[in-house]
Amino acid sequence: MIELLPLLAILVSAIGAVIIVLIGERNPNLREATSVIAGVLKFSFVCMLIPPFLRGETIGLKIATILPGIELSFRVDGLGLLFAFGASFLWILTTFYSIGYMRTLREHAQTRYFTCFALSLSSAIGIAFAANLFTMFIFYEALTIVTYPLVAHHEDREGLEGGRQYIVYLLGTAKIFLFAAIVITYILTGTLDFRKGGIFAPEIVEENKLILQILLILFIYGFNKSAVMPLHSWLPAAMVAPTPVSALLHAVAVVKAGVFTVSRVLLNIYGEATIKAIGMQDLIFFLTGFTIIMGSLIALTRDDFKARLAFSTVANLSYIIIGVAMFSPLGIMGGLIHISMHAFSKITMFFVAGSVYVSTHVKRISELDGIGKVMPITMFSFFLATLSMIGIPLFAGFISKYNLAMGALQIGRPELLGIFIASSFLNAVYFLPISYKAFFRKPLQENRWQNVKENYFCAIPLLITALFTIILGVYPDFLMEIIRRVMQ
Repeated sequence: MIELLPLLAILVSAIGAVIIVLIGERNPNLREATSVIAGVLKFSFVCMLIPPFLRGETIGLKIATILPGIELSFRVDGLGLLFAFGASFLWILTTFYSIGYMRTLREHAQTRYFTCFALSLSSAIGIAFAANLFTMFIFYEALTIVTYPLVAHHEDREGLEGGRQYIVYLLGTAKIFLFAAIVITYILTGTLDFRKGGIFAPEIVEENKLILQILLILFIYGFNKSAVMPLHSWLPAAMVAPTPVSALLHAVAVVKAGVFTVSRVLLNIYGEATIKAIGMQDLIFFLTGFTIIMGSLIALTRDDFKARLAFSTVANLSYIIIGVAMFSPLGIMGGLIHISMHAFSKITMFFVAGSVYVSTHVKRISELDGIGKVMPITMFSFFLATLSMIGIPLFAGFISKYNLAMGALQIGRPELLGIFIASSFLNAVYFLPISYKAFFRKPLQENRWQNVKENYFCAIPLLITALFTIILGVYPDFLMEIIRRVMQ
């Protein structure tokens, strides 16, 4: 029975999607209840995997053998469990938030919206529990396809253009770079299975250094959901989607799938010895460090609320890759735990942007003066998330940033520490003024917010995620224990 749990965790939301389609617009309450129930069941199945994992049991399931060394199979390990736990939990809150958002704005095609939402989480969990590159590739591509209708949801000129960039960038890089990388890996090794320490034997590394260098670049940009510059433009373009979709993209599934897959390649396809033997560690540090600083600087220039959050996400994703690429215990800990710490912080911020839009139809930060007086739950939650993003002690972001900083010193790379400090400073510069404007500035016009009130269907989920930035900052032990198993 326990071997079936990963498959059940993947399939439950896909089954929910079928039921949502069958219900359609006839009974919206039942349709949304199905989405919530599927989310709760998915999270329950993931939680049921934690005790046997912590006991050291091997949990895996082979579905089919395609070719020797190429299988459709699943396996539960610490890295996959970390990703699946965060994504499945946040999907429940995002579903409640979506109900308030979509109904209040009377959005069209809500059945399609909730269907694709459910399918996207099936794809994300499939990525999390994939036992090899072949299985991961299938679910990675599925995630791109089922989230396209969400990005292009509004079906206006902006929506279709944003959707076009999204699908061209992500499918294009996967077809051109990723597929080639997987084929070359199979030719060199005869397998696509993930292994601790990597799959390239020393003699393969010695004879194919240049090929392995090119191969790593293909993997990094083939798994383009990680948004490493310069192939990051799809991510801010996707902000034309409804805000719950933006939250899904930036916190729950899509971008986290990107950094998860790159982390999987670094840890379980290449490994520390291979990365250092082919001399690619410095290039990874350069690409990710450049992305962190440039993403932060561009965020500083954006007045559109979601655009500022989007470029902040571009920067923060590279925290995860740079931490894993350190291959030090503290670096890996900081990078991997940032998957969860950033998720709770950033989903709160996107929820806030959507809550403000639902109540006011305001999208620009420059127009938020005084909004905190009439939307105190929303804007106070944003302030908590800001403290986490900056890395203030007792908040989630501090745990990941502290470990990353110590990891940089552990491997003797103070320049990486400088990047983290500069990025945190820029986080403060572009996020704190939003809270200041909301609570301490007078509205642009008198009585501007006279008829504005909070939508509690939106406000309660974002308050919960904001509180989790404190809970995880004070009690991170559970997540850290899972990550320690990754490093054993």
